Amino acid sequence: MADDPSRDEAVTDTYAALRERYERGEELTDEDIDVIADVAVGYVRGILSFFGAEGVAIDEYEGDDGELILDVNGGDLAVLIGRHGRTLDSFQMVVSSLMSSTLRFHYPVVVDVEGYKHRRKEKLRGIARSAAARAKRQHSKVSLPPMNAYERRLIHLALVDDDEVTTHSEGEDPTRHVVITALRA
Repeated sequence: MADDPSRDEAVTDTYAALRERYERGEELTDEDIDVIADVAVGYVRGILSFFGAEGVAIDEYEGDDGELILDVNGGDLAVLIGRHGRTLDSFQMVVSSLMSSTLRFHYPVVVDVEGYKHRRKEKLRGIARSAAARAKRQHSKVSLPPMNAYERRLIHLALVDDDEVTTHSEGEDPTRHVVITALRA
């Protein structure tokens, strides 16, 4: 019964109703988010099976910005993170693309592995504060190492409330980086 057309229509209607409410700016219910989470977890588990990472735990929770976070835990998952998180970034992109294609709208779903993104976010906030302090102390500019767009955004956001510095990005990918400049009083 995997090819039951009435089931496919019901699922499509459910996604269409979700899309309409989301695009109107209505707050999605817990049941709506559960539907989205079930789809996302299904895709993540399917991809993990190609890595032989079956039987892992996937924790679901809401992030600070209203996104659905899926944190994969258990087993040896370092291969999913990759060097500097590049494999995890690619994994994220695949899941986001699959979700948008299935739901027909973009709902923010973040895939994390063993809290790597959370730890990296905290580390980047620390780097931003430290570089800002150095820029203020030296009354100059501080250039950070190249980062992907997501990490650069975290740096900018970490310093948005600091009235003593400004931030901007320079360069072209893959060497694009953040420059933190002290404002003179």
